[in-house]
Amino acid sequence: MGRPRGPLADAAHDYEGRLARVLKLEVLEVRDEPLQRGTPDEVREREGRRIAPLLDGWHAIALDRTGTGRSSEQLAELLRDLEERPPQRTAFVIGGACGLAPAVLAASAGRLSLGPLTLPHQLARVVLAEQLYRATTILRGEPYHR
Repeated sequence: MGRPRGPLADAAHDYEGRLARVLKLEVLEVRDEPLQRGTPDEVREREGRRIAPLLDGWHAIALDRTGTGRSSEQLAELLRDLEERPPQRTAFVIGGACGLAPAVLAASAGRLSLGPLTLPHQLARVVLAEQLYRATTILRGEPYHR
């Protein structure tokens, strides 16, 4: 959701650039729904209507606090497993300030938690990008992961 700004944008673009050198990466951003335009459920629903069509043909992994927490090594294993299953395209979906719509969660093949803390979605994007980069270095046997 939304475009990161300032130092978070720099960090997101750094890790996304690193990822793009080792795998095909496409980042799709969906406009945030203003929080003052309804209840959290209404905001989630409107954002969900923008997200859901983008997930056709993808293994969608929703970032959600109810998801499974994984170590970096376990995330690397998940990536390897997803690469071996058709379609070999995985979308990691980060919701807006109110989270993801129930329809998006239901359409997802799995849920991933970055931990029990609530993170702003721009920061979650940086953390996810770094962890995906770390997972790829684990799979490639590179020394980044320690």
